[in-house]
Amino acid sequence: MHIAEGFLPPVHAAAWTVAAAPFVVHGAREVRRTVQAHPQAKLLLSAVGAYTFVLSAIKLPSVTGSSSHPTGTGEGAIIFKPPVMALLGTIVLVFQALLLAHGGLTTLGANVVSMAVVGPWAAYAVYRLLGFAPFSVAVFAAVATADLATYVTTATQLALAFPDPSGGFLGAWGRFLGLFAVTQVPLAIVEGLVGVLLMNALRAWAGPELAGLGLRPDRRRGETAPARSSSTDTTTDTTTSDAATGADRA
Repeated sequence: MHIAEGFLPPVHAAAWTVAAAPFVVHGAREVRRTVQAHPQAKLLLSAVGAYTFVLSAIKLPSVTGSSSHPTGTGEGAIIFKPPVMALLGTIVLVFQALLLAHGGLTTLGANVVSMAVVGPWAAYAVYRLLGFAPFSVAVFAAVATADLATYVTTATQLALAFPDPSGGFLGAWGRFLGLFAVTQVPLAIVEGLVGVLLMNALRAWAGPELAGLGLRPDRRRGETAPARSSSTDTTTDTTTSDAATGADRA
């Protein structure tokens, strides 16, 4: 869903750049804070950025001036929270614009807002709202939502820039949504399934790192640390009682 270089009118391109800037600055601060607080998570942070780069580089031709592709941002939003993905997503988009001619520098702000800001925040919101659901269900819904939210945002950006001569913004918005949906809805479903596989693999490979970042998928979602079991307390009390009895006999 990258919008191509030079496709947006200059005023729109500048406006989306201004809108994206605060999120990117805040994201840079959050990345620095995360690395300082969790130095062991540096490798995982790099892996999340690489995953986003590779997945979002798989593009299919779509509406003129844009493309359809997975985003790879939902998983990172779950692990590191959305502000971190604002910076990682921006770095990904810059490299893709320079190395792959995917997206562009003039449209960077618009692409950052859709893929690196709206997508991650939508994913994180869904993940949190599904705190009662099994981990895999919550991950699937969050990752698919990140993809769909990005596509809806891109359709909105294009409709604002190129309103329909007869239907205006709403007419253009409906047309862009319909055209994107042909490729983007299946992609969202596939990406959700891939996200579940990835997150389950990380549970096995990087469990301590995930726990250090506050993500504990092996527990029931939203559950606090369990108290000591009653059997442990009974054993402790019995041992203490036996020790006291022995002391009295002595």
